[in-house]
Amino acid sequence: MSVIDQNAIAVGPRISEADVGDYLALLKPRVMSLVIFTALIGLLIAPGHFHPVLAITSLLCIAVGAGASGALNMALEGDIDSLMSRTANRPIPRGRITRQEALAFGITLSFFSVLTLGILVNWFAGALLAAGVFGWLLQTERAA
Repeated sequence: MSVIDQNAIAVGPRISEADVGDYLALLKPRVMSLVIFTALIGLLIAPGHFHPVLAITSLLCIAVGAGASGALNMALEGDIDSLMSRTANRPIPRGRITRQEALAFGITLSFFSVLTLGILVNWFAGALLAAGVFGWLLQTERAA
């Protein structure tokens, strides 16, 4: 109840307006496609033979890790994105996703992509993916 007018104030959790498309936009699909292409070329020209299931698993984990980096980037630069015409239509500046939601989404995807790559492929690859996500965050903070 309000102290001033003794009326009850409804305070409840915010209902997210985000849909699947908003979360996909957080992943920066154009950037993610470039990362997938680069990883695929690396797999194709690497010496030796890769099991197809491990190769597909690696590509999926790298794609999710790259998308997580995009989500974390948008979470950290949401205020800057709202000032630029090129980025003003992204989910955070439009108010469809909060910065906290994007941050939680990015951290969750980062954690599970690194963990999955480490367990199913190898820990060195998982460590490289973690370094890539971390490096993207350092680049984001430096640009801010």
